[in-house]
Amino acid sequence: MSTSHNTTRISEILRPSGRLESVRRPSLAGLALLALSVAGCGSSKPVHYFQLTHPPTTAIASAQAPLDATILVRLFQTSHLYREDRIVYGNENVEVGLYENDRWTEPPVELLQDAMARGLRSSGAFRAVTTLRSDANVDYYLTGQLYSFREVSGSGIVARLSYDVELMDLKKGKTIWKHSYNHDEPSGGKSVSDLVMAMDKNVHQSVQEAQDGIVQALTEYTRK
Repeated sequence: MSTSHNTTRISEILRPSGRLESVRRPSLAGLALLALSVAGCGSSKPVHYFQLTHPPTTAIASAQAPLDATILVRLFQTSHLYREDRIVYGNENVEVGLYENDRWTEPPVELLQDAMARGLRSSGAFRAVTTLRSDANVDYYLTGQLYSFREVSGSGIVARLSYDVELMDLKKGKTIWKHSYNHDEPSGGKSVSDLVMAMDKNVHQSVQEAQDGIVQALTEYTRK
């Protein structure tokens, strides 16, 4: 029954009589634009997400006791570009851009925080490593500023990672270690996947450097 009613109403709209004569028919140009719009919606590209792997930091010797320290890894300060999940690209000039369909599983600043926490934790060099500010047992906190986490193209393509990091004594409000990391890791190819592999390697290297520096700084600091 409903099909019959719909058919009747459609035929009435198309019938050039009475009030229905004032109904404007779409132009051929309008129909063409509509067709292009529908086709565009149907051909949208899929979004690809990329993640970093677990940093393989060097574990302390089994006979060596971990340092009596609980470290809180805070989220670094950074530009709004690295608080979003889209992969950033650019060159040596001032302009940068964002890939629309190639994205990180998390914003870069969160990927770095997670990599730093997991790397330091898996080393076994500390009593505990956390990202929870509510942890009442925290002795020190790691904080910093992320400057670059992006693709840079020029004579070749590199994954650029740049940040400053420092370790603070929570109770004394005192900085006991600082480090600047700046490195361009060459990409093995021109694809986004090649860039991600290069960034993954770059992050691993930076976490290892941070671990080595923190262990040395805390060892000397706790002896005083």
